[in-house]
Amino acid sequence: MAAALPLCVIGAGQIGMRHIEVAQTLPDVALVGVVEPDAARRADLAALGLPMVADVAELPQGTKAAIVATPTPLHFRATRDALERGMGVLVEKPIGASMDEAKALIRLAGSLGLPLFTGHHRRCHPFSIAARDRLAKIGKPIALQGFWSLRKHDSYYDVPWRRAPGAGPLMTNLSHEVDLLRFLFGNITEVSAMLSNAARHLRVEDTATLSFRFANGALGSFLISDAGASPWAFEAACGENPDLAQSGQDYIRATGTEGALEFPSLTLWTGTKGEPTNWKSPMTQVAGPQFGKIDPLREQMRRFAHVVAGGKDTLLCSADDGLAALEISLAATLSGQTGMPVRAGGVPGDYTGA
Repeated sequence: MAAALPLCVIGAGQIGMRHIEVAQTLPDVALVGVVEPDAARRADLAALGLPMVADVAELPQGTKAAIVATPTPLHFRATRDALERGMGVLVEKPIGASMDEAKALIRLAGSLGLPLFTGHHRRCHPFSIAARDRLAKIGKPIALQGFWSLRKHDSYYDVPWRRAPGAGPLMTNLSHEVDLLRFLFGNITEVSAMLSNAARHLRVEDTATLSFRFANGALGSFLISDAGASPWAFEAACGENPDLAQSGQDYIRATGTEGALEFPSLTLWTGTKGEPTNWKSPMTQVAGPQFGKIDPLREQMRRFAHVVAGGKDTLLCSADDGLAALEISLAATLSGQTGMPVRAGGVPGDYTGA
């Protein structure tokens, strides 16, 4: 049996703690360090037996891999420091705060010959993997509609950085949706957005509606809100996050020339066999396949460790795919601020959504 990979987690906030918990249960890795600059937080976690350090430079020699789970503005420095110390890195989404930051990290990883991935873990669900085969059954893709609306608890925005420009649901939540849409439907070439902060009156948006154009010619619409209560969201649909309530309701619908698909249940609608598929023929509903529940963060970490140890993986979100998801997320914010559509390639390199 191969030795466990020496791995660290940089950032011990809410998301960092999830990665720490996963690392402690995964035989493929050995958690050798947790980087947390806040002294009080570091002391509290050290009292629980975690291997705490204040800086990446204090990690044990031979640490091979890092999970970066800091707030977004600190992603660049933490990822750079880990790469420069010879570690493969999986950085939580987004890969950087700006296109310039993300591109610099990709260049650095390439020059050092080190793996760099972005933490878009939704790809790791078995129903996400199966969805692409299921989508092939609906013919030429025509359009999709998504609806993500979960009302965040009021104290969520007590944290100052969450009220700052660039920290609303577009950059915090939409980036996961963008990567998933690209994973399922292909590249996005253009986005238009309307933003609103009418619910909370903060400097960041609480609701947005978006229109997407895909490279394959399909169009998409998406509503995202962290102020509106609903059962429709990825997390509610599949119950992947134990802290959020589960509804089991689909939140994306896609249509093609030969049928339609609901996600994530993968309920398929097809035309009547032997008849042309059009509005005169009734459609047949076919239930989606059933899958065992997994922890996608655990599966993502397992795959990441496999690559750092010398293996191959085609499912994880590459740094380039993370860059593409960041670009469209920033483009959506820019479109909402300017009132104009933004095409891929139209986001300034230093733009952060502020």
